[in-house]
Amino acid sequence: MEQQDVEPERPSAARVYDYYLGGSHNFAVDRAMAEQAIRILPELPANMRANRAFLRRAVRYMTAAGVRQFLDLGSGIPTVGNVHEVALGESRDARVVYVDVDSVAVAHSQSILEHVPEATIVQADVTEPDTVLAQAASRLDFDRPIGVLMVALLHFVPDDPRGLIVRYRDAVVPGSYLAISHGTADQQGERGAKMEALYSRSASPLVSRDRATIEGFFAGFELIEPGVVFVPRWRPDPDALPATLPPERTATYAGLGRVR
Repeated sequence: MEQQDVEPERPSAARVYDYYLGGSHNFAVDRAMAEQAIRILPELPANMRANRAFLRRAVRYMTAAGVRQFLDLGSGIPTVGNVHEVALGESRDARVVYVDVDSVAVAHSQSILEHVPEATIVQADVTEPDTVLAQAASRLDFDRPIGVLMVALLHFVPDDPRGLIVRYRDAVVPGSYLAISHGTADQQGERGAKMEALYSRSASPLVSRDRATIEGFFAGFELIEPGVVFVPRWRPDPDALPATLPPERTATYAGLGRVR
């Protein structure tokens, strides 16, 4: 994942995701790709909202556990309901560092966060953890617990990401957490292969992985109940409306682990 310049002629995963969520920080090429993806998985916008809802629940869980610092890797554009809004809503002493390689996402993030001194955005490649951690250290105290978020990130890392996860895990103290959500072809039939083929034409090719592989990413962590499950099943809010689609149709697993 190399540092990206603005490429309005090539779709960006961050900007496509923004479009799925109803945002405006995207180009025509991103919208065209998103519409192609929606033809493969018509429920995609709802799936992305379910993924964002998981992020909110995970941040609330970590905040309740005493975490006040968050490192959001591959953050995209921090539009409504993102980490800083949730964390600051729970605790005014929360601090957030967003990290993304896409220069358009970073530029929009800088604008959104201009009047949010508790949060900042770093343009960096998350697969270069030494660079990311060095920049994050100016805003986060690595002697205190940190919530590391890899939400809708690792399926854009083509190589085995376990070494990468270990590098971030080893940089934080016990009592820190790791949140992961990850796309899967499990129970998706031919739709999974079609999505991978579509994203292969973007700046961020997609690699789906199965549940057992994603569970393996939490090696060295205490996996929080209910473990790795489809996103709507991860500790749903008690007053949440019933899901309009079967959870497996979200094509996304999620889990949260605590550093021992």
